[in-house]
Order: sequence, then structure tokens, then C-alpha cells
Amino acid sequence: MKRETWGSRIGFILAVAGSAIGLANIWRFPYMVGQNGGAAFIAIYLLCLLLIGFPVFLSEILIGKKAHANPARAMEKVGHSKVWRKIGLMTIITGFLVSSFYSAVAGWVLGYLVEAVRGALTFETPADATNHFNYLIAHPAWGVVFHLLFMTGCLGVLYLGVKAGIERANKILMPCLFIILIFIVVKGLLLPNSSVAINYLLQPDWTLITPAAWLAALGHSFFTLSLGQGTMITYGSYLKQNEPVLKSLVPVVIMDTVVSLLATFAIFTIAFSQGVEPGQGPGLLFSTLPFVFNAMPGGLILASLFFLLVVLAALTSEISAMEPAIAYLIEEKRFTRHQATALVGAGAFILGVPSALSGSLLSGIGFNFLEFMDLICNSILITIGGFAAVILLGYRWGFKNAYHFLMEEQDRPGLLKGYLWFGIKISAPILVIFVFLNALGIL
Repeated sequence: MKRETWGSRIGFILAVAGSAIGLANIWRFPYMVGQNGGAAFIAIYLLCLLLIGFPVFLSEILIGKKAHANPARAMEKVGHSKVWRKIGLMTIITGFLVSSFYSAVAGWVLGYLVEAVRGALTFETPADATNHFNYLIAHPAWGVVFHLLFMTGCLGVLYLGVKAGIERANKILMPCLFIILIFIVVKGLLLPNSSVAINYLLQPDWTLITPAAWLAALGHSFFTLSLGQGTMITYGSYLKQNEPVLKSLVPVVIMDTVVSLLATFAIFTIAFSQGVEPGQGPGLLFSTLPFVFNAMPGGLILASLFFLLVVLAALTSEISAMEPAIAYLIEEKRFTRHQATALVGAGAFILGVPSALSGSLLSGIGFNFLEFMDLICNSILITIGGFAAVILLGYRWGFKNAYHFLMEEQDRPGLLKGYLWFGIKISAPILVIFVFLNALGIL
């Protein structure tokens, strides 16, 4: 069976960017900026991205490109051990688990897009917005139906394959995402008090930076690039052998960072225009912003565009989380793509139902199933997967061999080689351990 490849470099860049750009960029990063010092937090986040995010990102892509196989087989081929195969299989399972509860949350966003379009997001106070969200998720059918609709959209893309499905979809969805985001940013900059938000985001106050802020920046710089869940190894495996990696990965990191920053500027200018603090945690998306949009002229249109933006970002991330399991079934179990897509999609949907019901039928079981899945994946499995990638590349494959492969067999000493050596062998492994310990509440 001939293995699929990307049709073009721009297709690969947009697909990888689509994987990286998701709810974390448009939802999580802005409220983290609000909670951890504004411009100062952005600065330390960018530093952390260089020290941990990019080295792990590069390691996973290189492993995939070297092996041209799904994560289980790729890590085995590079590591020359069945142990590495088991670790690779763990990352595939991680992506599958993530896709299940991620779809449930994305279903809520899709539901809010429908609410915005039909003009239902009209609230007098933030408490009214919170009560409306609680009312919606308390109805089992609401969460499950939108979870199903979102998953169906993802399967439609995956069913078509790498070039005709994932690549083509991202070539359409990513430009749409940027157009909508830029429009919202411009709208926000034209609002009253936008200068206050801009000053907060551009003038760092280093006294606001705490050890907790450093740990938050470390964690987000790691999680923002869809690492540790088999995605980047799988996407890297679809690269043609002569495709230069660095020329493709740098634009992805830039795009991911730009979306996070643009989303932050958009949300802060809109929130400040109504005298609302945007650092209010996860409730920002479903409580704070709907109230703020309602208080603005043309707010329902802006709310519709905003939730469409978030749905598009979630869609491109969801399909990437499911692709490693699909690739595994095709290569290891000889499924057709259509069979593998149907099986993975059905499994992810069924496993995601308890997460979709976590605010309704399962709210009285003593723990939140959605939060439990998030804890298992983001606090444990994803960090283990990312740590394994840099160890495999830096110590098992060997940095020198990997660097030669990256630079097309030419040893080019200099700042780039020194940075990558330090990042892959020193800073990333150490800092991933800090992320792991912090996620478990030990730090």
C-alpha cells in the first residue's frame, strides 16, 4: 500500500499550523495573559517557546520524517527497540483520548455559534451569561448532539485522506481563520479604551511575574504545538524525503504565536471597552465574552464571527489528534482509510459522550469526567510523550546524527547548531519535567 504524502510545502505548513492553532491559542492563552502579568507574561512565554516548545516540536517532526511511519513504528525504527514502539503506541492512544474530550468541548463552542447566530446570547449581567451556559450543558441532548455534529465534520475531512482531506481543508480553513481574526482585532482596536488594553499588552511590568507565571508560560509553550500525542510524528511522516524541515517549521511556530497574540489583543480590547477584566479563567469563553459582545453595537454579529473562529481552530486541531490512530490502523492492521476513519471516529465519539454529559447526567458521580480526562492526558500522557521524543532524538538516535539528517548531511556549526543542541539535549528535557511536576500539583 503506497503511503500518502503532502502535496506541497504550503499544504504541510498550513496543516501543521492548523493542528497547533486551537482552543489553547484563542481561549486559554488570553486568559493566562490576563492572570499572569500581561506583556511580561508574553515575553517569558516567547522565551519558553524557544527553550521547550520548538525543540520538542522539531524532534517529533524529524522522527516522523526519518521513519515515514505512524508513531509506534516510527519510534521503534529510530529507537531500535520494542520499548520505543510501546511509547509510540502510547502517544497514539493519547491523541485518541484527547480527540474524544476535545470534541465534546468543541461541541459546546459549536453550540454557542448556533446560539449567537440565532440571537440568543443577550444578557444583562455576566451572571446571566454563566447561568445560560450552565442551563445549556445541564441538558444532555445539547452536549451530545453538538459533540456528534462536530465529530461528523471532522470525519468528513479525515475520510478524504491526507491531500484531498486534511491538506485541502487546512488550505481553506486557515486563511478563513486569519481573515476572521484580523477583522475582530481591527474591530477591537477601534473600540473605546483600546489604548488601555494595548498598553497593558505592550508595556511589561516585571513585578507581576511570579514563579507560578513562569510555570504557566512553560506549560503553555509546550502544549500549544500539539506535542506528545503522536500528531507531529504522523504529520512529519507524510513529508517527502527532500523537503527541508526548518523552512517549514519556523513559519508554523510564527503563525501559532501570531494567532495567540492577535486573539489576546482582540479579546483584551473588546473586554476593556466594556470595563471587564479578561483574566477570569476558563469562564472567559462561555460567560465573560458573550456578556461583553451583547453590550456592544453589532455585538451579535461579532459574537457569531468569534465563535466561528474558535470552531475553525478546534476543527483543524481535532482532525490532527485523530490522524495518528487512523495512520496506525492503516499501516499496522491493514484497514482502508475509510474503515480506519469510521472506527476511530466512532470510538472517539463514544468515549467523548461522558465528557459531553459531565455537566448534566454525570454531574452527580463525585468527579468531573471531562476534567479527569484532561488531567490524564495533559498532565501525564502528553508530557511523557514529549519528553520521550527529545530523549529519543537527542540521546538514542543521537543529536549529531539527527542534526546531519536535518541539515541534509551537512554539518554546519554555528549558533543554530548550538541552540538546537542545548534545546534538545538540555533545556527541553529538564523543563518538560518541570511542566510534568507542575501539572501534577507537585510544584
